[in-house]
Amino acid sequence: MRSVEDLGSSHGWRLSRAVLDDGRQVFVKSGADFTSEAAGLRWLGQSGVPVPEVISVGEDRLVLEWVSEERPTPQAAERFGRDLARMHRAEAQAFGAPWPGFIAELPMDNSPADDWPTFYATRRVLPFVRQAGLPSRDMRQIDRAVDRFAEVAGPAEPPARIHGDLWSGNVLWSGGAGVLIDPAAHGGHRETDLAMLALFGAPHLDRILGAYREEFLPADGWRERVPLHQLHPLLVHVVLFGGSYRDSLMAAVGRVLAL
Repeated sequence: MRSVEDLGSSHGWRLSRAVLDDGRQVFVKSGADFTSEAAGLRWLGQSGVPVPEVISVGEDRLVLEWVSEERPTPQAAERFGRDLARMHRAEAQAFGAPWPGFIAELPMDNSPADDWPTFYATRRVLPFVRQAGLPSRDMRQIDRAVDRFAEVAGPAEPPARIHGDLWSGNVLWSGGAGVLIDPAAHGGHRETDLAMLALFGAPHLDRILGAYREEFLPADGWRERVPLHQLHPLLVHVVLFGGSYRDSLMAAVGRVLAL
């Protein structure tokens, strides 16, 4: 590498921008095993959705193509909605993935399950309930919600190829498109990505969702099911950042119980 610029740290990883000997700018993450992230990026990219090229990956480092960012426009948001729909249409072999799962630094079980409610309960929600340090009354409420997953999940759909951690910070706007980074990619329910976009907001979200619906209409009732799909990311935030997210989590649990 010709030069390396320190960009600080995130989740204990070191972040850098570097220039390779051939003049290319790259983004470098170091300090963990990023092979699952690299596999997820390549898998999502096979659908045609923009992702940074994986230049190299090793036991302690991931080197990606540098993405030059720009302000998101309504047109870019609409393109992103269509790209996201096509990615979900690409489907997956099963609910789960053939690589270990991670969200931030937290491991997730990606072993396959026969149906999405079972996968979501046993691989995404209950493991994080056990880590969240919630009071027993909250855990009882969550158990009640989990018991209802099969009833309230909506029509069964085949596993979709999803990002799995699709908050706005994991979408970079470049070249008139949304570029996906930092995936927790797996075969899941496509409404999970839509619910994650809504959780913390996204630029021109109405344009994203409008274009998505034109390309791949969600099943009836998908908006009412948003809290169901937000249970996992809210639990992750309780585990990572503490009780400040507890009220949001339990409000979502209440809405699931009301479905």
